[in-house]
Amino acid sequence: MQRYKILHRTCYNFSGFVSLGPHFLRLRPREDHELRIESSALRITPPATLLWHRDVEGNSVAMATFKLAANQLVIESEVIIQQFNQAPLDFLVTDYAVNYPFDYKPEDKIMLSPYMTLPESATRIQVAQWLANIWQPGEAIQTYSLLQRICSHIHQTLAYQMREAPGVQTAAQTLSWGSGSCRDFATLFMEAARCLGLASRFVSGYLQAEPSPTHAGATHAWAEVYLPGPGWKGFDPTIGGIAGPDHMAVAVARLPEAVPPIEGSFTGPPGSSLQVGVWVNRL
Repeated sequence: MQRYKILHRTCYNFSGFVSLGPHFLRLRPREDHELRIESSALRITPPATLLWHRDVEGNSVAMATFKLAANQLVIESEVIIQQFNQAPLDFLVTDYAVNYPFDYKPEDKIMLSPYMTLPESATRIQVAQWLANIWQPGEAIQTYSLLQRICSHIHQTLAYQMREAPGVQTAAQTLSWGSGSCRDFATLFMEAARCLGLASRFVSGYLQAEPSPTHAGATHAWAEVYLPGPGWKGFDPTIGGIAGPDHMAVAVARLPEAVPPIEGSFTGPPGSSLQVGVWVNRL
């Protein structure tokens, strides 16, 4: 077991005093048999009333409401977690799904169908052409090996580009431009898996890593694929490998734009600036 401290600080500065609408916070890691929360604290200025709930994906979401006008909003989340996922490759895929291609069982496909939705036709064609350079139908390959090959190919052939602007590139845009952020790479991987008939979803969370050109203290994104046997397994094309003990998922979604860490509104004079800092440290 490894303990980590996650500090995530977000500061909005407004051009004048504003009225703050409800803000939805996705900052609490997802707890399961691999990750447990030891302690957590949310500090918000101006003071907010919090109402917690779980969304349709089972993500923990806090709705913050405000009574006071403010010219600055500061949201600081501090969480200490216990990570038990020390051997991410220690899993067994069910026999019928070991080799690709395979079909999910009908009862599973009912639940997985939203995560198998194909992209629009132009993107689907471009992704299929790109996949043809990675794997050809008829090639004998294990399912995990194919997914790892796609993950590694994105890492090796596309240029990582830290991008502060909101939004997510389509898979077609990432392929055309040859570059993208972690969320863009995750989206490409996700769409590629779906084009192969595999259920995949987007993951927003944190990565413990030394500051580098591909990681500079920010939230992180990767993708998960449903493999019969082990269930949802994470693949991180930004680093070219499987998600492991240094990955801490906060929110999952069928669509990448559905799980921003913080979303909300304000009423008042136009103009605002945003500063975000994320620090993940082993304890």
